[in-house]
Amino acid sequence: MRAHHRLYLPLLLILFLCTCVSAQEKMMKKDGSLSRELNMDMAQTSMHTVRMGGKTIPYSATIGVQPVYDDKNEVVAGLHYTYYQRTGVDDPNRPLLISFNGGPGSGSVWMHLAYTGPRVLNIDEEGFPVQPYGVSENPYTVLDVADIVYVNPVNTGFSRMVEGADRSQFFGVNQDVTYLADWLSNFVSRNNRWRSPKFLIGESYGTTRVSGLALELQERRWMYLNGVILVSPTDIGIERNGIVKAANRLPYFTAAAWYHKQLPADLQTKDLVDILPEAETFAQNELLPALARGMSLTDAEKMAVAEKAARLSGLSKQEWLDNNLMPATSYFWKHLLRGEDRGNFTVGRLDSRYTGIDGMASGDRPDYNSELTSWLHSFTPAINYYLREELGFKTDLQYNMFGPVHPWDRSGDETGPNLRKAMAMNPYLNVMIQSGYFDGATNYYDAKYNLWHLDPSGRMKDRLSFKGYYSGHMMYLRREDLKNANEHVREFIKGSLPGGKSAKY
Repeated sequence: MRAHHRLYLPLLLILFLCTCVSAQEKMMKKDGSLSRELNMDMAQTSMHTVRMGGKTIPYSATIGVQPVYDDKNEVVAGLHYTYYQRTGVDDPNRPLLISFNGGPGSGSVWMHLAYTGPRVLNIDEEGFPVQPYGVSENPYTVLDVADIVYVNPVNTGFSRMVEGADRSQFFGVNQDVTYLADWLSNFVSRNNRWRSPKFLIGESYGTTRVSGLALELQERRWMYLNGVILVSPTDIGIERNGIVKAANRLPYFTAAAWYHKQLPADLQTKDLVDILPEAETFAQNELLPALARGMSLTDAEKMAVAEKAARLSGLSKQEWLDNNLMPATSYFWKHLLRGEDRGNFTVGRLDSRYTGIDGMASGDRPDYNSELTSWLHSFTPAINYYLREELGFKTDLQYNMFGPVHPWDRSGDETGPNLRKAMAMNPYLNVMIQSGYFDGATNYYDAKYNLWHLDPSGRMKDRLSFKGYYSGHMMYLRREDLKNANEHVREFIKGSLPGGKSAKY
């Protein structure tokens, strides 16, 4: 090692330690006690390692708060973030992955501590809570190929508004995109990442957010992306209500019924991916046209559709008839396992592998979301332990798993069409969708529908891809899917780097 490198490393370590102490002091009162007031501009850094594929990868973890400015350049909020950088590499072109969760109102905890980051919470192989709560190394993190920043929008995580700030500037589809684009531009500038290929990943409502950000960053901040990853996407402003939405539920019903062994024997003995094409073809070519015809269907035609739907759903033919061939997802969650022979359980909304127990077997919807209560078991202790103890973020503020952001202005949602426009304007920009087959809230077939209608012309279809997994909304909770999904993200990032190719058609 050269002499100036030997001098540089101790100085760097001292700088990191001083930064941590300085930042920690800012979160305390003058008497040394902790405060519930958020310092709107601070950061602290610590050094860590993670084992991946038999190798030890060193990285820095910076946890901090960066201000949000209004159009008068006044600070109106502070966004809490965690930023991971692989150390020991000197590459100004190293990719940057920017991660958002959804809600709206959800903190970044979910993908941070269970998907792409260097630490993963303690759960079993299928994603169920395990005590003692905590975290361990994530051997599948994508930190080997990209640096990652997890961002908490206003009122999520430790992010907070300035007292008296106007709520209307934050809490809406377009407001959210506008202030976050400005914040991201500042983050990239502060951290010298303008040369880096940039990728956005969003989950659930976060897919609405990152779809809108793709165009907003290009048109207002002149920041062009290389990729957008949509995890369990919402409708992103793409119309699919009414009978389309009703028909699109059927393949999800098939998947959940298969998991709980409620399909006929000839289907149940097959692998899920081998029976889903039959469900998708029926939904598209028979169920949707039947719903369009309404009362013009003959009794015999209606009966034939109900029989096929029953075969593919785990619900009875009579249930399909009683619901005018359009049983709601809430009805499905309540009734799929209804009956003593089936256990009289409900199934989860966001992940139908999870089951719950209601006060009464009858009714139109479950008493509670069995999957969400299970997740809060493990995520809440883990994120608080990890940020406060391992990363040393000292504050009396509550970490908002779900923060106060409602009412949310959903008007003018053109995020899907805006993503298409961003792709058309930017030949480098690719999009990947990831969905769990057992997600009943943002089901995988709706996600495919989004993909088909994101670019109806089909002229950019080679830049659009879909990946499905044997789990639910947070497909990465299942260990095998954690490995596979991260590998798909890794391949997507590598495959979206231009490699010297010009940005032109």
